[in-house]
Amino acid sequence: MSPWLHAIDRALRPAGRVFYGWWIVAASAGIQFLASLLWMQSYGAYVVLLQQEFDWSKALIAGAFALTRIESGILGPLQGWLVDRFGPRIVLQVGTLIFGFGFMLFSQVNSIWGFYLTFALIALGSSLGGFATLMVAVVSWFRRHRAKAIALSQLGFSVGGLCVPLVVLALEGYGWRTTALASGLLVIALGLPLAQLVRHRPELYGDVVDGIHATPGGRAPEPGAQTPDGGSATRDLTAREAMRTSAFWLISGGHAAALLTVSSLMVHLISHLTEGPLAFSLAAAGGMVALMTGMQIGGQLVGGFLGDRFNKRLMCTMCLAGHGAGLMLVAYAPSAWVMSCGIVLHGLSWGVRGPLMTALRADYFGSSSFGTIMGFSSLIVMLGMSFGPIFAGLMADRLGNYQMGFALLAATSGLGALCFYLARPPARSTP
Repeated sequence: MSPWLHAIDRALRPAGRVFYGWWIVAASAGIQFLASLLWMQSYGAYVVLLQQEFDWSKALIAGAFALTRIESGILGPLQGWLVDRFGPRIVLQVGTLIFGFGFMLFSQVNSIWGFYLTFALIALGSSLGGFATLMVAVVSWFRRHRAKAIALSQLGFSVGGLCVPLVVLALEGYGWRTTALASGLLVIALGLPLAQLVRHRPELYGDVVDGIHATPGGRAPEPGAQTPDGGSATRDLTAREAMRTSAFWLISGGHAAALLTVSSLMVHLISHLTEGPLAFSLAAAGGMVALMTGMQIGGQLVGGFLGDRFNKRLMCTMCLAGHGAGLMLVAYAPSAWVMSCGIVLHGLSWGVRGPLMTALRADYFGSSSFGTIMGFSSLIVMLGMSFGPIFAGLMADRLGNYQMGFALLAATSGLGALCFYLARPPARSTP
């Protein structure tokens, strides 16, 4: 067996059987696939059709997306506490039901108020049944392969974006109402069984982190082992202790800056491509979304494997610079080829950075209170997720195009890069 295959086999089967943590990774990928495909990354296509039917402004439609992110951010601390206290499975199941029923109600919308209310339900369900809840389980089951596990679990989100053209075909062939109704049914039918596979902490099920037992046949983690970022496997910090460190605020600020770019393109990229000087068709714009998420997949694989060996903080710093450069190219691309270059750069930066930020928090603060720490961090992160689409939409309504709005948002990526560069690991005493 080659060294690479041997290393993969040892990671997957540290005790001669498939470590259950990898089944949690697979279930997490499936759940995030549904959320990405049916809502997060297909929302831009819904925007185009809703504008055509109701003649709502870009800023008004983007405002619904922004308010859902604000709702998720405010919910974050309570959600984190619930997951830490009761485990992720029950929270995922409740969230999946709300998410699915929210989509079904959305299919019946006829007013702006109904639109906002149903999207509030969708946001609540996707938050409880999505990323933050899943990551509590993943980081609890892994330490040695944490970045890899997070990256692989997030591949579902990227593959969902890659499949957005399928949603576009459904929207064009069956209309947005039928597509939304079918999406809600699909979320419940597939999401609930996947949520059932997710477990909280390995010790509750007679297992250990990474599946590596302290026996002659296993390799126990070394006390105080250093992470690639200088943190150590010592006493976990409580949420209160984490929030007293500068690293908590700098990582949260850098994450928010990254999401200014991500959320703006998530909501407005298809509109920018179809209405801009290059005049893409809706199908071609969907293809660009697929290209972006294809690059995101490659970036996640690279980030996951390199993040377990090299400095996550410095890699995140470089990714923020890539976000800014990519968005600037998207804003002012004179040709489809240059547009593709900007989308590739943004997608790669997004993919590499995504798993590293989550793993970096777990390395710095530990996994015991990870849900609560992530919840309080979401209060800051949601500012980027909500402000970016509204700002880009307002600028486009005022100026007739997205170029200046995208350029100003790209400039904030420099501040995010500085935040990550300064986010040094906090001191953590031994138990």
